Amino acid sequence: MSLFAIADLHLSLGTDKSMDVFPGWDDYVFRLQKNWNALVKNEDIVVVCGDISWAMSLQGAKEDFEFINDLPGRKLLIKGNHDYFWNTKRKMEQFFDENGFSSFEIVHNNAVVVGDIAVCGTRGWFFDDGEDSDKKVLLREVGRLRTSIEAGINTGKEPIVFLHYPPIQADGRCNEIMDVLLEYGIKECYFGHIHGKGAQKAVQGEYEGIIFRLVSSDFLNFTPFLVRKF
Repeated sequence: MSLFAIADLHLSLGTDKSMDVFPGWDDYVFRLQKNWNALVKNEDIVVVCGDISWAMSLQGAKEDFEFINDLPGRKLLIKGNHDYFWNTKRKMEQFFDENGFSSFEIVHNNAVVVGDIAVCGTRGWFFDDGEDSDKKVLLREVGRLRTSIEAGINTGKEPIVFLHYPPIQADGRCNEIMDVLLEYGIKECYFGHIHGKGAQKAVQGEYEGIIFRLVSSDFLNFTPFLVRKF
């Protein structure tokens, strides 16, 4: 069994917002499907770190979820900033059940044991927003990250963090998120959100004792990144 991660699928099979118009995204749905099928087995797990679909509702995202569900492996879903379809955990699980989408599990205020690690995570937030409303959102995300990590610790497994937003970049640091990672002694953090030339600002490798990895789909050439083999 293996654990993979990938972010920013940006699917729009049920809407008219294809990413093909952007450099490097040509024929991305076919490329994603081909690479995923070649690498991921049915017994494997893939953490999808947000920005899954452009759809504005669960029903609008049905074709996108059908596409992902048909790909091999179990998928652990984390919310991204463009996932406007996202709803309560109960409503999403009901939607998956009603449509026979059996390969999904939501990571939201919880942790999921995979082998000898606990998958933890949340969306995260910008590191440079100063508005009071943005601060409230950030603090909620900090709380969700704490809850998820503590749930992971309670399993007795090593917590590994998956976010949508990067907690650190070459030109900025989200102190609130980073402080939580350091407080709990997190050793690995995977994130998405950054595309194209923005990847040059991504912090990769060890920083402050944490290994960071960017897993945006375009950065990975639409190939899931291997996190662990068990």
